[in-house]
Amino acid sequence: MSASDTQSPLRLFWREFSENKFAVGSLVVVVLLAVVAFLAPLLVPQDPYNLELLSLLDARRPPGFVGSGGYVHVLGTDPQGRDLLSAIFYGLRISIIIGLAAGAIALVLGTIVGIFAAYAGGWIETVLMRVIDLQLSFPAILLALVLVALLGQGKGQLIAALVAAQYAYFARTAYGAAKAERRKDYVEAALATPLAGYKVAVRHLLPNCMPPLIVVATVQIANAISLEATLSFLGLGLPVTEPSLGMLISNGFPYMMSGRYWISVFPGIALIILIVAINVVGDQIRDQFNPRLRK
Repeated sequence: MSASDTQSPLRLFWREFSENKFAVGSLVVVVLLAVVAFLAPLLVPQDPYNLELLSLLDARRPPGFVGSGGYVHVLGTDPQGRDLLSAIFYGLRISIIIGLAAGAIALVLGTIVGIFAAYAGGWIETVLMRVIDLQLSFPAILLALVLVALLGQGKGQLIAALVAAQYAYFARTAYGAAKAERRKDYVEAALATPLAGYKVAVRHLLPNCMPPLIVVATVQIANAISLEATLSFLGLGLPVTEPSLGMLISNGFPYMMSGRYWISVFPGIALIILIVAINVVGDQIRDQFNPRLRK
């Protein structure tokens, strides 16, 4: 027996993943951004959410400016006088938290709906999947805009809107995978035993549906971050007291033509790096779970 045969699936997965240096680099970038975001209070000189610390005398200052707080604003300040580096780090934390929370909840909800539809069959399957197909016919950003406008501003409302706009992607993926597994002999054999139906779904259908769901999850986390930034840019995301990357970009947009590029450009670069890195990792995971897509 070769050494590769004795390795765990996780080690085999990582060995193949590590062959793509660009994907490994992207994973490192994602991890570093996450660490920086969650350690932001320890790394930055200012709490950008504390309005008492802000001074309008420091507003719209260029990178390298020494503000009234006595520290250097490495990336400059925004129109409210926030240290832009501090605001970006805090904004990254919001983007990652909302992306992970919305992606995880949508994954659970969509998986339950998809597997239940495939297992139940009949009119239940027809009704559930027609609802999912109807939702998928609308752009996610349109659904998110409508739901946020109805629910109002706040993290909970924003996550709920993103989940409602994205769970259908997981449901359709879980349904397709579970439907294919439902026809196989081992599932029919399990159903012939006294084992409860939900246990068959959890023990047999769910594990075989996870690979495509993991791929969809990585893509949808990036999409959730992008949607949150878009909604915040439009003023429908979080309150102005908790600026996210999208809101920071929006705050600097009116000043682009006056030469104060840093207010929008630096948060935009941080957002692009995060989304691109997650997508690269997701593409590599997709290639490994689908042999036909391997290079």
